[in-house]
Amino acid sequence: MIAIGAELVSNYSWMTLVFAAFLAFTGIKMLVVKEGDTDVSKNPMVKLVSRFMNVTKDLHGQKFFVRQPHPVTNKKVLFATPLFVALVVINFADVIFAVDSVPAIFLITTDTFVVYTANIMAILGLRALYFALAALVYRFHYLKYALALVLVFIGLKGFYSFFLGKFDPYLSLAITIGIIAGGIFYSLWKTRNATADTPHST
Repeated sequence: MIAIGAELVSNYSWMTLVFAAFLAFTGIKMLVVKEGDTDVSKNPMVKLVSRFMNVTKDLHGQKFFVRQPHPVTNKKVLFATPLFVALVVINFADVIFAVDSVPAIFLITTDTFVVYTANIMAILGLRALYFALAALVYRFHYLKYALALVLVFIGLKGFYSFFLGKFDPYLSLAITIGIIAGGIFYSLWKTRNATADTPHST
């Protein structure tokens, strides 16, 4: 994704407008679309795998595939397990996240070395950060909206840089930190009496 993005930006300067519009749209969508209960069975990738493969209803340890009798022919055939379906969904989600993150970083810098190293450092820290956030996610309920505003800001900054010139990087950093810090402190204040089982309202 980074290689494709670098090639597009270096050969077609107007691609920054496409990236900017995409990020602004994504941020606005995150702000206006309400969260609901997620029905995993309606996930497009789950439907796709289930359409072309036999999938067992139960897990089979750590196996991705098992052989068992087909319900119609009673012959033993290869079945995918829910663990394999989860693997497919997670990897597809990684691609979706890349569609957001790669345009965002190219609107910040077009230095390919910086882009690669920033993504490598992010990947190395994601595992530890995930467990930290998973334990405290109920305290950062409003951080999602702060991140959505950051996406909108980066998108608008992309339009500004294309038409009016380079945006002051120090001002950009200050605004980004201010938005995220505001989301963190507001979340901590709003959820100061909350527990992990407390429902939140937006």
